[in-house]
Amino acid sequence: MDRFTVAGVLPDIEQFFNIGDSSSGLIQTVFISSYMVLAPVFGYLGDRYNRKYLMCGGIAFWSLVTLGSSFIPGEHFWLLLLTRGLVGVGEASYSTIAPTLIADLFVADQRSRMLSIFYFAIPVGSGLGYIAGSKVKDMAGDWHWALRVTPGLGVVAVLLLFLVVREPPRGAVERHSDLPPLNPTSWWADLRALARNLIFGLITCLTGVLGVGLGVEISRRLRHSNPRADPLVCATGLLGSAPFLFLSLACARGSIVATYIFIFIGETLLSMNWAIVADILLYVVIPTRRSTAEAFQIVLSHLLGDAGSPYLIGLISDRLRRNWPPSFLSEFRALQFSLMLCAFVGALGGAAFLGTAIFIEADRRRAQLHVQGLLHEAGSTDDRIVVPQRGRSTRVPVASVLI
Repeated sequence: MDRFTVAGVLPDIEQFFNIGDSSSGLIQTVFISSYMVLAPVFGYLGDRYNRKYLMCGGIAFWSLVTLGSSFIPGEHFWLLLLTRGLVGVGEASYSTIAPTLIADLFVADQRSRMLSIFYFAIPVGSGLGYIAGSKVKDMAGDWHWALRVTPGLGVVAVLLLFLVVREPPRGAVERHSDLPPLNPTSWWADLRALARNLIFGLITCLTGVLGVGLGVEISRRLRHSNPRADPLVCATGLLGSAPFLFLSLACARGSIVATYIFIFIGETLLSMNWAIVADILLYVVIPTRRSTAEAFQIVLSHLLGDAGSPYLIGLISDRLRRNWPPSFLSEFRALQFSLMLCAFVGALGGAAFLGTAIFIEADRRRAQLHVQGLLHEAGSTDDRIVVPQRGRSTRVPVASVLI
């Protein structure tokens, strides 16, 4: 609520401190900047110290600073900016640490429900903050009282947090009870581990843009000399990506750098077919059926792809682990071997595009003739087109024209 309480009385704050729109906008900028900078600090503390006490201290400090900001005289606007910056301490403390506390208290569907309730407070609190700020100002006749509402709610939150919430061991709810507790690693080790996820995300974004653009450009250039360029480029991308995806998995344990290199090349080649497949679909289907065709393409691609593949990969991994002694290495190997199936499926997809190249010209021509009104509906007894012959129109088989 506190974040938007100021927004509800912003015109009064501008008049009281005699400031313009730029200075009033600076109030929120200072708060967000402080919140942004302090979030990693509380992330570090939250992984190593008692989270309940950190949240209690942060919210209590937040409440005191917000209350103090309501007594700042009009000639000290800089002091209001300072207090709004300090308010970021409280928001950084609970918004960074609270989800991890929920994660250690609940699992599976129950955790999802509790997190939804927690994050539901963001839009609701924002709206209530704006309403509370403006309404309290109207009732009290003074905007300062709008900043004195949320500190009282902060005190209630601290008391409930201190008396009701317990500090759970980190990861205990997801581990067996007989296992020793998890020990925190160094902050540098934490950053390096998280950076790996960031690197993978950046690689995926970059290769997606690069692969799509590369595939479209290569196909555009080859169409002048080869009408089958589109499916051939798709086939080349899938067949070329398969060995690199396989090598990325094979090198995962030995060299993370080599893994990233192979992933980069493999995902770039894999992304080459995205835009081209959509283009193929549109020019082999007549305009009145394209939306339906797009729908079927989505259904089939997900049905044969990511709808069942996560379960299939997990199932293969579980079956492999049954025959191996339990260890982290066996878990890694089982998942590594099961993921190699993706490279094999990619090669099958490349072969399917090679088959598409055989029929692409006839299918495209058939759609073009249908659009031009020279081809009957697919439900007719035979696929014939109307051509002029000896001064009159005559129906002849499509195949004879195509040949």
